[in-house]
Amino acid sequence: MTTKIYEALKWASSFLIENERDNNVGEIVLQHLLKRNRTQLLTGMHDSLTKEQWELFQNLLEQHVKGEPIQYLLGVEQFYGRTFKVNEEVLIPRPETEELVEGVLHRVQTMWNENEKLQLIDVGTGSGAIAITLALENPNLHVHTIDIAQESIEVAKSNAEILGASVTFWHGDLLNPFLENGQKLDIVVSNPPYIPYKDWTELSDLVKEHEPFRALVGGEDGLDFYRRFANDLPKVLQNKALVAFEVGAGQGEDVAQLLQSSFPMAKVEIVYDINGKDRMVFMEKVDE
Repeated sequence: MTTKIYEALKWASSFLIENERDNNVGEIVLQHLLKRNRTQLLTGMHDSLTKEQWELFQNLLEQHVKGEPIQYLLGVEQFYGRTFKVNEEVLIPRPETEELVEGVLHRVQTMWNENEKLQLIDVGTGSGAIAITLALENPNLHVHTIDIAQESIEVAKSNAEILGASVTFWHGDLLNPFLENGQKLDIVVSNPPYIPYKDWTELSDLVKEHEPFRALVGGEDGLDFYRRFANDLPKVLQNKALVAFEVGAGQGEDVAQLLQSSFPMAKVEIVYDINGKDRMVFMEKVDE
């Protein structure tokens, strides 16, 4: 007896809700297994799964319910319309971070001439989602990326190769390689670890037990990395520069003040995400 797609999804939805997991995971897994987009999946609801597909589908959802993020089980996540490889050495890219990328691309267009070549660094690259997307979306950006973990860099390098992005990789701690070699930057982008330690202890097991601690926690109050940036940025930025940070909800004001104290004349802006949370801080620096 074969199982039809609509029957598999119905079972998955009940199973996931029963176990307090997001009930759309079934769709995500079937799209991946059948190599179909959402429209193709929904228009083929009466198609049958093979016995192997049905068993694999059940097995993946059972592992997910036990606490494994579905992105790690599948080995991929979508970001800005592209497929990125992910594993437990990197943070799973979030939809909110797409808004950070969008904000950078827009400000680059308004601040610089169309064909100006610019030096950009993505600090703490993880899977490479931010750096690779920016490199592919704007060929005038010479994109550097840096991470403290060689394991993360390997994942990002693999993604850059698969997606055909030209990115320069650095292994190091925050901006240190650039402080050491005196290289100046036009744009600094980062989604650094920003979760306060006490909040990390209360995170869902899907995040806390699987995603790398080093990519999540930013000290007691979550602001450690922004303090270091505020101290180091004056030494690496060009006279005209853009800084773009993702921040934790409720941290916008604090991060904006840190940047403003280092750059009193710059324009610092807190931007809210699609869910109405203060999620991004942008700084535009134009020296007269």
